Amino acid sequence: MLQPKRTKYRKQMKQARHLTGVETRGCTLDFGDWGLQALEPGWITNRQIEAARQALTRHVKRGGKIWTKIFPHKPLTKKPAETRQGSGKGAPEVWVAEIRAGRIMYEMTGVAADIAKGALERAASKLPIKTKIVWRSGNLL
Repeated sequence: MLQPKRTKYRKQMKQARHLTGVETRGCTLDFGDWGLQALEPGWITNRQIEAARQALTRHVKRGGKIWTKIFPHKPLTKKPAETRQGSGKGAPEVWVAEIRAGRIMYEMTGVAADIAKGALERAASKLPIKTKIVWRSGNLL
């Protein structure tokens, strides 16, 4: 699973207010010809990122090139079930990537248009937010 090698602090505050507005960075296709773009904000866990990546890779039968352009930097903590209140914050359980609307999450190249479309649709079904498939002008889907 994806997670940072080291962080300055083990635990962070949740602060979902960072997800308001539209993304200004990472909104264009930089490497590939096809991409998967977020249409709404949300948290995507390291497991969801990996599941979507595997769906992409398996659908194209390990052909072409795939770039994952998001990384889970934020730890979310949980307290054990049936624990009384108090006694501090829980241990880090999940790592998430904060995604805002407009962010390109995956890019791919080197495969036919119909295969790329099918692969990106499968990857989108693994993610908890609405997405759309984008492509470089000149490539028809």
